[in-house]
This record gives sequence, structure tokens and C-alpha cells, in this order.
Amino acid sequence: MNTATTSAPTPPAAASTGVAPLYWMALGTFAIGTEGFMIAGMLPTVAHDLHVSPAIAGQLVVAFTAAYAISSPILTALTGAINRRLLLIATMVLFALANLLAWQAPGYEALLLARIVLAMAAGLYVPNAMALAGALVAPDKRGGALAIVSGGLTVAVALGAPLGVLIADRLDWRMTFAGVAILSALAALGLVRGLPRGIGDHLPVASLSERINAARNGRVLHGLLTTLLWATGAYTMYTYFAIYLNEVAGVHGAHVGYGLLLWGVSAAVGVMAGGKLSDRLGFARVSGPALMFMMASFLALAAIAYTLSPAHALLPVYLAMIVWGISAWAFHPAQQARLMNIAGVKLASIVLSLNASFMYLGFSLGAAMGALTVATGSVREVGLVAAAFVAASLLLLRGAIRREAAPAAA
Repeated sequence: MNTATTSAPTPPAAASTGVAPLYWMALGTFAIGTEGFMIAGMLPTVAHDLHVSPAIAGQLVVAFTAAYAISSPILTALTGAINRRLLLIATMVLFALANLLAWQAPGYEALLLARIVLAMAAGLYVPNAMALAGALVAPDKRGGALAIVSGGLTVAVALGAPLGVLIADRLDWRMTFAGVAILSALAALGLVRGLPRGIGDHLPVASLSERINAARNGRVLHGLLTTLLWATGAYTMYTYFAIYLNEVAGVHGAHVGYGLLLWGVSAAVGVMAGGKLSDRLGFARVSGPALMFMMASFLALAAIAYTLSPAHALLPVYLAMIVWGISAWAFHPAQQARLMNIAGVKLASIVLSLNASFMYLGFSLGAAMGALTVATGSVREVGLVAAAFVAASLLLLRGAIRREAAPAAA
């Protein structure tokens, strides 16, 4: 996830702050990533406890991702005149309070409302944290600063989400929200103490019209739709993967958390490998194969569900999970590099922010498609639906690469 805030000169206060505030901001992104990803692993437990179907429980994912995708660019633009330090602290405090609301939610509707508030706070915090990270350090150190803050999200995928599932199994699913609230409160206190007053006062923020104009570029829009379809396929499977593990592999309770840990570590490996390979080989040689392996892993999960008994399915499922985690998240940095190449330096931050919104919109559509599949058919069919969306993303990508290569060849 990236910011839509354009580059700005490093403020004088940045030289004296050091890197400590970056780690407090990373704690905030870790809390947000943990809350965002952990709910899928707890869906069977949440559905049972709140007396709703798995498909209805999946709307908790739809609500969060849709609210994030829609609110983030709008609220970021509308709050452009507010001091970045104050906004960052306020959104992290709001995120902590919303987690407390989720912890004490008396029923499904209250939990749904809490997740919408969580998404709006997260959609404001993440892009502003990325922007402020660049303002805290000298220009030649901005890449490392952004890596620290965004690293909180990567660690959340690898460790935070499975840890939440384990806590839910050992204690209660509500305690995961209490734990994230504590992390968020710690991050807010760290930001209060670590961020100097006045930091980020003059950071320019892209307006809504600038974002819309960037998306009107045909090549940019084509790339954003590729991201949308990739994310839709990914979350069609991810949202209901805990239920898939229950029914297909006979995996329940804490063992679901161990499975998600395996997937999360694979995803972290994919992010790092995808970024390095994209720099070395070019984004086209990474993104295309990544989508192919991702599609193959979903087809394999569907085939396993229909052909193997739970006693024989576990190892093949875990192997497919590893391929899925690596390939899906290797695509992400390669796709970001491609969009930056299309947009150029001047519009890169705006386009990457749009890419984050399209990614979360895809997550929302994927969760909805997974819910529809589970409600009308079986969780065994989710892999087929996910593979279809990834195949569409691959077709879009290949078409774009061919069109871009034609003028060069001529």
C-alpha cells in the first residue's frame, strides 16, 4: 500500500528525529495488517459464535475491504490540510477504539460496523504513514524508511494473522481484537512521543481530480484492472481458506493458524523475491509467471478437494499453499514496478495509491464471490472461481505486454 502524497523536501525537524518514529509507524501498520488479515482464519469460529452462516460471516471481510478501497482516496484528499502528525495519531487512536468496539460487539451488526470504522481509520493511516516516513529522513534514505513502515504489513501477513488465529483458538476470537487494540494504543503513544510537532505540515496531497485524471490514462487503467482481478482471485480463496482446511484437509483450531503461518511465510518470501527478481529480470518476466503459478495452485486446491480424502489431502494442500503464497505476493512488487514505469516519477505516488485502492476493491469482490460460491455451491469450488479471476488477470497482463512490445519491435 502506497501513499498518494507527492514528494516534498525534507523538513528541518527530520534530521533530529532519527529512525525510532519509523518503527512506531511500522507498529501501526503491523496492527492494521494483523486485524485486516486475521479475520479470515477465524471465520468458522466467528460464524458459529454469532449464529450466522459462513457466507454471512464473510461479509465482515467484504465490509472492511470495500470501506478501505472507497474511503482511503476520498478521506486522504479531504484531510490534506490537516497536520500529518495529528492525523496519524488520531487515526491510530480511532483504530484502537474501533478494535475495542469489535472486542465488545454484542452481535454481528455491531461487529460489522466496527470493521467499517476500522477500515476507514486504516485507509487514512497507511498512506499518511508512508508519506510522513519520506518526510522524516533525507531524500537518499527514503527507500529504506518506506521499507520499514511497509514492512509492518509484511510481518502482519507472515506472523500477525496466524498469531491471531492461535489466540482465538486458545482464548477467544474477541481477544484478538483486544490484542490489536493494545498494539494500536502503543503505536499511538510512540507517535506522540517520537514525532516532532510540525513535521509534515507542508506535504502536498493529491486531490480527487488528480487521482481521477491519472486513472483516465488507458495504460494505467489497464494495469489497475489487472491488479483488481489478481486481488479478486486471491481473496476469493483466502477469505474461506479456513473453512476449506476444515472440510478438505480435516484441519481445525490451532492447526489452521499453523497453516496460515506457512502461507504467511511463503507470502513474505514472495514479496522479497518478487521485488529483487523484478529489478534483475524486469517486471514482465516476474508478473506473468507469478500469475501462472498462482492460477495453477488454485486449480490444484480444487482438484485436491474433489479427488483426495482428508487423510491424504494435507500434504498436497500445504504444497499448493506454499506455491500460492510465493507466487501471489511475488506479483505484487512486480506490478507496482510496472505501474511506476507507466506513470513516470511525477505521477508514481498517485498511481500506486490507486493501485492500493483497486487491490482492496478486489479483496472485497473476492470475499463476495467466495461467499456466493460457498452459499450456492461448496467450498470445494472456491479454487475454480479464484483461478478464473487470476486467468483473466493474466490475459489482461499478456495483452498489455504485447501492445507495449509492438512499438519497440517496430
